[in-house]
Amino acid sequence: MTDIFDVIADGTRRDILQLLLRRTSEGETGTSVSQIVADLGISQPTVSKHLKVLRDAELVTVREDGQRRFYSLSVEPLEVVDDWLVPFLVDAFGDAAPDIAYPGAPLPDGAAHAAEVVGRAAASAKHVVTTALKRLGA
Repeated sequence: MTDIFDVIADGTRRDILQLLLRRTSEGETGTSVSQIVADLGISQPTVSKHLKVLRDAELVTVREDGQRRFYSLSVEPLEVVDDWLVPFLVDAFGDAAPDIAYPGAPLPDGAAHAAEVVGRAAASAKHVVTTALKRLGA
């Protein structure tokens, strides 16, 4: 499997992921390649190339409807990034981590569930790191 960090290191792929996240939060059940092309202003071959990388990394799912394909965000692979990142945030902010306000519509059920899973993983990682630091006397 491709290293998730290599996949999300590309700005165009991050733009596609953000677009899919936004459209999911707006209640869309999938986004076509032509919609991605129009929203991001990049060529269809470029979008297709990046979507293939995102599919291979399992960051997007595809639903076929005739000759059209509709892409949706799949957040599970991002848990690896979350697991890696949380210790740095805990180290940087400790219990004084700022609250982040997300000005958006309520999340659809699938996205809300994914956010809950990520939140629980982050809380668990924070607990593990905090406990380890206490044992080390730090």
